[in-house]
Amino acid sequence: MKFTLTHKDSLTSARAGMLETAHGSVPTPVFMPVGTRASVKSVEPGELKDQQVHIILANTYHLYLRPGNDIMEQAGGIHAFMNWDQPLLTDSGGYQVYSLSDLRTITEEGVRFKSHLDGRNLHFTPENVVDTQRIIGSDIMMPLDECPPWPADKEYVKASGEMTVRWAERARSHLERTVPRYGHSQALFGITQGGTYTDLRTSTTKALVDMEFDGYSIGGMAVGEPAEEMYRVLELSDTLLPDHKPRYLMGVGTPENILNAIERGVDMFDCVIPTREARNGRVYTRNGHINLRSARYAEDFSPIDEGFDNHVCRNYSKAYIRHLLNVGEILGLKLCTLHNISFFMWLTRTAREQILRGSFREWKQEVLEQFNANRQSISS
Repeated sequence: MKFTLTHKDSLTSARAGMLETAHGSVPTPVFMPVGTRASVKSVEPGELKDQQVHIILANTYHLYLRPGNDIMEQAGGIHAFMNWDQPLLTDSGGYQVYSLSDLRTITEEGVRFKSHLDGRNLHFTPENVVDTQRIIGSDIMMPLDECPPWPADKEYVKASGEMTVRWAERARSHLERTVPRYGHSQALFGITQGGTYTDLRTSTTKALVDMEFDGYSIGGMAVGEPAEEMYRVLELSDTLLPDHKPRYLMGVGTPENILNAIERGVDMFDCVIPTREARNGRVYTRNGHINLRSARYAEDFSPIDEGFDNHVCRNYSKAYIRHLLNVGEILGLKLCTLHNISFFMWLTRTAREQILRGSFREWKQEVLEQFNANRQSISS
């Protein structure tokens, strides 16, 4: 993997770059749709390409459970399995460890927990998580980490962050002892932790930077902390992370979060918001988000976002999509999903264009003002 920093904004920390992998190049900033189980729900890989998606994310924990390592290896890895020939990133399962807090035990060795599917006992270690991601064949891998909740006692966050660093070192060492299975290289990012404590975030970040990972993920955010605290951590991270490595803010987020994070030097994002909310009929527009299940759209034959150039807006009305949703037709969920993915891709793609033009800050302010101005009046 190679990352080239193309341009830095003169008024903010926003960056435009190019991430090159064996499966293609990714212009940054970039949003990665979430394909948890080797599928972005209701959307074919070819349709993702039509929305100008360059890279997607899959979930190591869920793929380990189903279909399992044996089937994934027989398929020749995830790219062949799901017919996706572009870059793909896998998380480590660390967030599932966080969310399954009542089913797991964390020790220095790793994490023991029960499957949420059938209750069987499972064991994740820094080493076998790398092995699983070797079998999956992702272009970018994450090491096992612990994501503390917010708020959390400082001593707990300190011990957790230090263990995450030790796990990262074990993962990196194991990576060097193993080889890719499908003939293409795989990168490994380090994941910074430390909660919202400045000194802890600083120490874990510096320790990981010293290990020379291929890129750096900012973890432990969007777990309940105020947005202002997240932005403060991002500003700190911008001063600590090397310019020549990509920066990935895990699990974030809303359009506001994404643009504010880009302003603070973040390159990569993923979140379930556009796909999960689409399945509930909530779609994103340049004037805020709307709920297409609302009766107010029953006779509204205009597109979701007037003048927005995507397949859904060119071909379907709010009234039609509302009808599909209300009678339970799968096409309604798919059209909402396609639209939201298109919107989030437009957001980061246009942010990149504005960074290259030197007009990012002004554009960002205009976008958020427009997005928020009408949101309250149209979101019911």
